[in-house]
Amino acid sequence: MTETIQIFFALLFLVFLIYLVGRVFLKPLRFLFRIALNSFFGLLLLWAFNFIGAYFNFIIPLNWVTVLIVGFLGLPGLILLIFLRLVL
Repeated sequence: MTETIQIFFALLFLVFLIYLVGRVFLKPLRFLFRIALNSFFGLLLLWAFNFIGAYFNFIIPLNWVTVLIVGFLGLPGLILLIFLRLVL
């Protein structure tokens, strides 16, 4: 009887450890996936802006810095890049 209880608590502890290790490793992966997804949408937003801006001879270069800025900040990031392009 006591052996069964010990096995039960050992399995419970093992499940708890697997849960903790899963949370520790999945949190950074979720963060990286979110950055990649936002960067993809930033790339699409920059591409659409450059497609329209090409008619007015106004383009923002597509590089990893501009994509990450628009990916993190969204539309305000695009407005920031437009402002910087006009000022600088």
